[in-house]
Amino acid sequence: MAPSTASLEKPEWCRSLPRPEYKTLERIALPDRWFEVYKVRPGIFAIYEPHQSEEIISYLILGNEQALLFDTGMGIANIKALAERLTKLPISVLNSHTHNDHVGDNWRFNHIYGMDTEFTRSNAKGSREDAQAELAPRELCGELPRGFDRAGYATKPFHVSHWLHDGDTIDLGGRKLQILATPGHTPDSIALFDKENGVLFTGDTFYPGPIFLYRPETDLDAYVTSVQKLTKLTPQPEILLTSHNIPTADPDVLVHVVEAMRLVRSNQVSAVEKSGKREYMFKGFSFRMR
Repeated sequence: MAPSTASLEKPEWCRSLPRPEYKTLERIALPDRWFEVYKVRPGIFAIYEPHQSEEIISYLILGNEQALLFDTGMGIANIKALAERLTKLPISVLNSHTHNDHVGDNWRFNHIYGMDTEFTRSNAKGSREDAQAELAPRELCGELPRGFDRAGYATKPFHVSHWLHDGDTIDLGGRKLQILATPGHTPDSIALFDKENGVLFTGDTFYPGPIFLYRPETDLDAYVTSVQKLTKLTPQPEILLTSHNIPTADPDVLVHVVEAMRLVRSNQVSAVEKSGKREYMFKGFSFRMR
């Protein structure tokens, strides 16, 4: 039987679930206990993993000829099987960046786009330590999927079949997606711009909640430049689709993120100490830093 955390006291992040914002979204009924699926825009499904603290959100984006899965989540349950229930189109994968919580099921797919960076190449080799850390009791809310191999859980190696660069475009047939390099959170971070439909997928460059900017690969100067880049898009997106916690956000928040980081770096705001990190709190988001 799959290990359960149901008998343990709920961790703090779990106590506020379900998040009220999901009540306004169209939920797709599917027989899966690990994932929740929401139709957030025409031809765009948000695939949410609410039972793990990352609350990762991957996106299945449909064109007329192909589909693109933007991130593959934790790899705790089979996102490929889920995506194939949502579409009969051939599915390729593109990652917002290659941290373990975004590439967990990459190994299941034959066609994977990747940013042409050494960070991507290194992470494509797989890892175990970061994956195992995601299974600590405080990181889980509810039961793991039946049959899940907890002891063997790791980020499996995957093969990038097509390398991408800033400004490249992926054509799904009737839907074109522009690659925007947004280094900072990681060297290979990207945003994905569906210009015609007014949608900007921000990855981990922005999401509602604590934005992690403390890992060794984080570059704060690059992060600020990347967010500024997103504020200057023409035309401005109508909606942000983010990769953690809540799928939708107002594009106007990006200007506030730039100003908030300016205040942090000029020592005009104070931090709260949390789990050995400094957290700078703002309305709707925060920065978690070393």
